[in-house]
Amino acid sequence: MNRIGFIVLILTSIIIMGGCAAPQVKLFSDASDPLKESILQGTEKGKVLVVSLRGVISTRPKEGTFRTMPSMVQEIVSQLRMAEKDKEIKCLLLKVDSPGGTATASDILYNEILAFKERTKAKIVVSMMDIAASGGYYVSLPADVIFAHPTTITGSIGVIFMRPNVTGFIDKIGLTMDVNKSGKNKDMGSPFRRPTEEETQILQDLTDGLADRFLKLVVKHRGLEETSLSMISTARVYLPAEAKALGLIDRIGYLDEAVAEAIKISGLPEKAKVVAYRRTVFPNDNLYNPLTTSSNVQAKPLFDLGIRNAATHLAPGFYYVWTPAIGL
Repeated sequence: MNRIGFIVLILTSIIIMGGCAAPQVKLFSDASDPLKESILQGTEKGKVLVVSLRGVISTRPKEGTFRTMPSMVQEIVSQLRMAEKDKEIKCLLLKVDSPGGTATASDILYNEILAFKERTKAKIVVSMMDIAASGGYYVSLPADVIFAHPTTITGSIGVIFMRPNVTGFIDKIGLTMDVNKSGKNKDMGSPFRRPTEEETQILQDLTDGLADRFLKLVVKHRGLEETSLSMISTARVYLPAEAKALGLIDRIGYLDEAVAEAIKISGLPEKAKVVAYRRTVFPNDNLYNPLTTSSNVQAKPLFDLGIRNAATHLAPGFYYVWTPAIGL
């Protein structure tokens, strides 16, 4: 037997003997790894927990090339549940960098953050980054203090109902869609026909109802005056100075200032620990890292046509979202 044949024989024997019990080699960390505390700064007793809320708010898992990651809602709630068990955590510092998301996902996170505050009696400070619009603002409402970076875009307090409409294309190619339905409104919102006036009004009423809920929560948490309310109900976005004048935010400042405020309002020592939860050990970790695991990085598609807009990112439905910022 020559040398190559001997090597092949040895390798084959190893595989056969290993059978189904062959060792698994884990090359990458993933969402199945447990959350572990990482100290970002500070040495004294008491903790401020930094949680990053980044991207479109959704309950849908994030599907990548090689693995599926938890949805934003699932990942944030996992961190809140872990924080509840640590009595040293006296403040939640929520870093918000989001254009919003679905109405339901935004409302779920709002409720979870509010419940965390009520159960733990911890303070909450929000630090808005690039975008904290619509649902990104909605989830910030339970905060005791809202900071905005000097260049943050916020506002867009309202709801949008998006659905495709292909009637023009269908008319051009002569295609028809036959529908049997149990009630006259069963196919309301169908992309294959134009809505009736009644259907348009029904959909607008639904949209207005969700917008009304948003506005009422803003009034509840921010105590806005009538003049401010009439302005924000237009659902436009604002730079920090105008947002502050309207009462939407409290302070304009940088992340380190938000950390200092979190420590102050929680009654913690000046050098209290500032921590985050990670599934991966990041060398030289710091406040600006929004990831819990290296797997959070989304793989780019093999063919990128540069089409990054609301139509390619969102399914039809009701959204607390500022659509121009989706995919940024």
